[in-house]
Amino acid sequence: MAVKIRLAQRGKKKTRTYRVVVADARSPRDGKFIEDLGFYNPHDNPSTVDIDVDKAVSWLDKGAQPSERAQKILEISGAWAQWRSTKGEVVSIPTPPEPKIKSSSKAHNKPEEEATEEVSEEATEEVSEEATEEVSEEATEEVSEEATEEVSESEEEWVK
Repeated sequence: MAVKIRLAQRGKKKTRTYRVVVADARSPRDGKFIEDLGFYNPHDNPSTVDIDVDKAVSWLDKGAQPSERAQKILEISGAWAQWRSTKGEVVSIPTPPEPKIKSSSKAHNKPEEEATEEVSEEATEEVSEEATEEVSEEATEEVSEEATEEVSESEEEWVK
């Protein structure tokens, strides 16, 4: 019997949550399962992942094959790294992600905007100073070349 670790849907349309389950590969997606390993809610910010790591590792040891999405969730929970380390592989155990701050928060964006404005003003001043120096050097070179040409032409006219 082929055993899979996969996601089973729960909840209403557009507000789905998922159970991470161990099931026979031939059973339907939301059908009968052997054991429930945990819970995944993608709608939270950051997503909620609650997996019983010991159960997941024991099923992986028994040969259960995770689906792609279930494997990602096992990696996030640390069960995948723990299972691979029991096999003798050197694997770093991931840390949970930092909570995300929504970008629409005005209080959060204001200090960043002020800091970027200050940096951009300084950068603009430096670039404009460099540009004016380059332009002034080019202009003086052109003027000096034109002046030497005019002087040499005027000398030729005097000589004639």
